[in-house]
Amino acid sequence: MSARRRRRRRLIARPGEEDDPLASLTNLFDVAMVFAVALMAALVGRFDMSDLLVAENFTWVKNPGTPQMEIVTKRGETVTQYKPQASSEASGPRGKRVGAAYQLESGEIVYVPDE
Repeated sequence: MSARRRRRRRLIARPGEEDDPLASLTNLFDVAMVFAVALMAALVGRFDMSDLLVAENFTWVKNPGTPQMEIVTKRGETVTQYKPQASSEASGPRGKRVGAAYQLESGEIVYVPDE
C-alpha cells in the first residue's frame, strides 16, 4: 500500500474520534446559538422594537386601554417601566371637571372650559 493511501485512510477514520461523546455537543451548542440570534432578530423585526436599540429618548405604551397596560420610557441609557395600579380606588374619579371636549364632523376636537 502506498504512503498516500495510508495517509488518506488515516484522515478518513481517525482513531478515537467516534468514542468522544462531547464532539456532537459542541455542534449542538453552535446550532443553538445561531437559532437564538436568529430568533432575537426575528422578534425585533416582528414587533418593530428597533427603537429600543437605536433611539435615544422614546415612550412606548404596551397594551393601551387594558388592565395589563405598561408604559416604557427610555431617556438616554435609562429605561423605566411603569405599571398603573389596577385597584378600585384608581377606577373612580380623582379630579374635578374643568370643561368638555367635542369632536366635530371634520375630525377636529374643540375644548370648551366650564365657567
